[in-house]
Amino acid sequence: MINQKSAIAVVSGVAMLILVGANARAQQGNQLFPQASEKSQTSSQKYSVKPQQTSKPAQKQTSKQELASRAAMAQATNPGIAKKPHQLVLQVNSNEPAMMNLALNNATNVAQYYRDLGEPVSIEVVTFGPGLHMLREDTSPVKPRIEVLAMSNPEISFKACGNTQDNMRKAENKDINLIAQATVVKSGVVRVMELQEQGWSYVKP
Repeated sequence: MINQKSAIAVVSGVAMLILVGANARAQQGNQLFPQASEKSQTSSQKYSVKPQQTSKPAQKQTSKQELASRAAMAQATNPGIAKKPHQLVLQVNSNEPAMMNLALNNATNVAQYYRDLGEPVSIEVVTFGPGLHMLREDTSPVKPRIEVLAMSNPEISFKACGNTQDNMRKAENKDINLIAQATVVKSGVVRVMELQEQGWSYVKP
């Protein structure tokens, strides 16, 4: 029979072996689980889905594109929007040749400018008072120039004040004949006013 001391020694040895094995397994577990945790965290960060943010610049860009598209469609369906007619009235009430030529220069430049753009323009030169000499057959210092200008620039017209013509007829006691390019209106001043009320641009040389 095994004596009591031997039995105690055997039991103590077995207990020590059990404790040592348990500690070893615990240490191995501590080493393995952190690695698994780190991998799990890394995987979570890699595949985490960030909340989508609304792209404001993209919305603005889309809005601009839509506006441009609508404008293009509007111009295509209504060409009058793209080519709005331009209207200019030039007043001449001076008998100075320099002022008359300046008015003709302005009319010619404006007509050429919009002709190059392909846009319609109407230009009216209105004369009254001493400026009526610009359109008089017998006293106009710019008669030859008006004749040439009228042939190449149909958008330019010339108006003569009827009141001024009547006053000159009475003062000079003779008929006041006008050049062929002139059209008589009742009042030059009223003509300028009415054109401005209709939206015409007004320029005095």
